[in-house]
Amino acid sequence: MPSEEVFVPYGPTHWAALGVCVLGAVVVVILGRRLRGSEAEVIFSRAFASVLVTYTVAMLVYRWLPGNFDVHISLPVHLSDLAWMVAVIALWTRVRWAMALTYYWGLTLNPQAILTPALDSPDFPHIDFIDLWVQHILVLWAALYLMWGRGGRVDWRSYRLALVVTVTWAVAVFGLNSWLGTNYGFLNGKPNNPSILDLFGPWPWYLLVEFLIVTGAWALITWPWTNRRPSTAETRVDATG
Repeated sequence: MPSEEVFVPYGPTHWAALGVCVLGAVVVVILGRRLRGSEAEVIFSRAFASVLVTYTVAMLVYRWLPGNFDVHISLPVHLSDLAWMVAVIALWTRVRWAMALTYYWGLTLNPQAILTPALDSPDFPHIDFIDLWVQHILVLWAALYLMWGRGGRVDWRSYRLALVVTVTWAVAVFGLNSWLGTNYGFLNGKPNNPSILDLFGPWPWYLLVEFLIVTGAWALITWPWTNRRPSTAETRVDATG
């Protein structure tokens, strides 16, 4: 494979994808604010959910086609897989727990994957490039739209919910990886290509560092919501929905 066809972090296609990500983020927040409280808001939210689920299910089917299936990458057990499923529920129903998980996962884990993608594959327009970027960007847009567009909120109950669900996922997937010899979520080892995990020490210590960083980051993005009074148009997002 020629070197020019391999994805290069912060190369032209990476910057192009980041530009699309930022532009789309501005659009969905502005649109969400303009539609807030209207019938069109429900229509747009469900259309957004439909686009997300159609794309991700299509990619899942593609990964399971004969000749494409690989137990190491084709199972929908990454945290990003849970994130798109939860985002679809949040966009369609506006249920509180789904909005909360979309906020925490979409606003922190997805940007990390976008800024430091663990992508050891050909560059655009290869399907692996498209799959990583479209899925992560759509979930990030969903989080921004739900919170700053539609007016959602989180609190400390939301924070605890996100931690419990994430740790539960990590324990379950770690066991699955040990059984199948896979490495979903990079819980059983670092990715082969350079990533931000290289800064956190060897396995298993980088998992502890990662958990502590996530715990602190999620606390920081929870605190502002608990120190301001919601407007009448905002929805309180907590772990009880």
